[in-house]
Amino acid sequence: MAWRAIDRQTPARDDSDQPLLSEAVKEKIRAFFPRYPTKRAALLPALHIVQETYGHVSHRAMRDVAELLEIPPSQVLDTISFYTHYWTKPRGKKTIVVCRSLSCQLMGADEVIDSVRKHLGVEEHETTADGEYSFVTEECLGTCEHGACMLINEKLHKRVKPEDVPKILADPNNARIDVPRSELYDGVKGEA
Repeated sequence: MAWRAIDRQTPARDDSDQPLLSEAVKEKIRAFFPRYPTKRAALLPALHIVQETYGHVSHRAMRDVAELLEIPPSQVLDTISFYTHYWTKPRGKKTIVVCRSLSCQLMGADEVIDSVRKHLGVEEHETTADGEYSFVTEECLGTCEHGACMLINEKLHKRVKPEDVPKILADPNNARIDVPRSELYDGVKGEA
């Protein structure tokens, strides 16, 4: 494991121009409070809500979430930096996640990853110049029996072959799911 060096010569990022969390977003987060024994326990859903609303979780948003959950901002940053599916900078309209678990690797995931890189011209944790796609890999998507798997936003593509990638990415509905989402998650309506 490589340790990240801290650059103490560069001033801290000034994110005062980043948007504050809207009242609708805060209300959506507050709707999770009754489900948990503490406000801090609602951190993961809060971060998902912020990311879905704004496309990423800015440092300003981390401070706002910390204030809402009554926890130190460092705990929010620790959580963000632990999980690979949170973005601290803008990401594409669609996020491609390719599973890199052993099951998927045995079924050709490495070749699928190479095909995505080649087709989009980006590396992992990068976004295409047009802002359409961002690309990451994750250790497991939980559908080992359907490897190699690729997730585009919330839509799972099963048994993907490298030659399938251009066709999947050309499909304008490649991220559209056909099932309703949870009322708990989407239950609070309002302007973001």
